[in-house]
Amino acid sequence: MTLKGRRVLVTRAAHQAGKLSDGLRALGAMPVEVPVLEIHPPESYAALDTALQSLDSYGWLILTSANTVRALAERAAVLGVKFDGFTSLKVAAVGASTAAAAEMAGLAVALIPESYVAEALVDVLAAQASGHRILLVRAAVARDVIPNALRAAGAQVDVIDAYRNVMPESAPALLRAALEQGIDAATFTSSSSVTHLAEAARAAGIAWPLAGIPAVSIGPITSQTLRELDCEPAIEASPSDIPGLIAATADLLTR
Repeated sequence: MTLKGRRVLVTRAAHQAGKLSDGLRALGAMPVEVPVLEIHPPESYAALDTALQSLDSYGWLILTSANTVRALAERAAVLGVKFDGFTSLKVAAVGASTAAAAEMAGLAVALIPESYVAEALVDVLAAQASGHRILLVRAAVARDVIPNALRAAGAQVDVIDAYRNVMPESAPALLRAALEQGIDAATFTSSSSVTHLAEAARAAGIAWPLAGIPAVSIGPITSQTLRELDCEPAIEASPSDIPGLIAATADLLTR
C-alpha cells in the first residue's frame, strides 16, 4: 500500500503531530502539519490543586488524554503531590497512549476500555460507579458524555479543568497556504481539532466544510462533532487511535 504524493492535513498540536505524521510518511504520504491546538494552563489552578491534594477521597480517577496526564503530573510536581501515596485510588484511561502516559507519571492504570472512546469507558465503569466519588480531569469545555452517564449511574463526579485547548495565531495562515498547495484528506484526532480547524477556516476567509477534502475521523465523538459542523466524515478509524487513523486514511486514499 502506498500513498505516494498524497497530501494529508495533520491538525494535531505541534508537540503531538510526530506519530501521526511519521506513520503517514512511512506509507509515502506527505503530512501537511497545520496545528490548530495549543495547550494552555486553565484559567485558575484552584480546583485542580484542591483535587490533587485530596486524591485519597476519590475511588476513581478518569484520564481522557495524554495531555490531561501531562497537565496533571506537572501540577502535582509543583504541589509536591506523589501519586504512589494513594494506594486505594483506581485509575481509568481512555486509550493505550493515555494509559502509557499515566504509567510513566507514576499512576497504575486499572481500566482501559477495549474501544478507545468515552462511551466504552462509561459502559465498563458505570456498573462500578454507584456510590463512588469519581474525579474526571480533562480539557476545559470538553464534552459531558462521561460525567453525565456516571452521575446517572449513581456516582458523584467532580469535573476539573487541567488545561485549555487554544487555537494558535498562526493556524489561519498555515491553513490557507496548505490549501493553496492542495490537500487530499484531512485528519481529525479530537472534537477540539474539528472546532478549531473550522475556526481557523473562518478566520482565513475559507468556506467550511473544506470543499472537496474528505475528513478522516479518529472516533465516534469526533465524527459527531464533524456532523454538528456540517461535515460528514468520509471514514472513521477503528480502533480509535493513531494507528487506526493512519490505516483509515490509507484505506480512503487507496480506494
